Amino acid sequence: MNIFRLAGDMFHLASVLVLLLKIHTIKSCAGVSLKTQELYALVFATRYLDIFTHFVSLYNTVMKLIFLGSSFSIVWYIRRHKIVRRSYDKDQDTFRHIFLVLPCLVLALLINEKFTFKEVMWTFSLYLEAFAILPQLVLLQRTRNIDNLTGQYVFLLGAYRALYILNWIYRYLTEEHYVHWITWIAGLIQTLLYADFFYYYFQSWKNNVKLELPA
Repeated sequence: MNIFRLAGDMFHLASVLVLLLKIHTIKSCAGVSLKTQELYALVFATRYLDIFTHFVSLYNTVMKLIFLGSSFSIVWYIRRHKIVRRSYDKDQDTFRHIFLVLPCLVLALLINEKFTFKEVMWTFSLYLEAFAILPQLVLLQRTRNIDNLTGQYVFLLGAYRALYILNWIYRYLTEEHYVHWITWIAGLIQTLLYADFFYYYFQSWKNNVKLELPA
């Protein structure tokens, strides 16, 4: 494992911890898109179907369990927790995420590296993850009220994916026959979706003002 992969994983883990900190400590999910969290839960559920049948390393298994457990617990908090769910703004979080799920599933059936159930589901998870942040970004643009923890959560998620691109470049330059076009293209699309947010995030940080996205 290279430094870019490790840093990417740590940023990803940090994003989850920041969101759980907000929800568990403050007892609020204001500004958090349930639609995005449901998409991430589906991403991890379909990506880690081999968690108990294919052992890579203890690190790999622990990270899989963390992302699976945290994604479903966040969805539970927003949907079921008697206090947290009161702060969920369902009137603003109206992105129809089914229109992301179905096209990604069809695309995975058509374009994959190997036509087996696990491989198709893994490919589906890559396509879906590329667009899973969209409901969250749309919600932030609608509300324009972005608290520090929510802003940090989205930033850390975007940074995780950007670091993974550096990881792929490093591996391409140092490993023979390392070519994964599906992973690369999906990851690049995902990172580009954060570009606008990154711009306003750094502008907010540089000018020491509250983060706001244009409507």
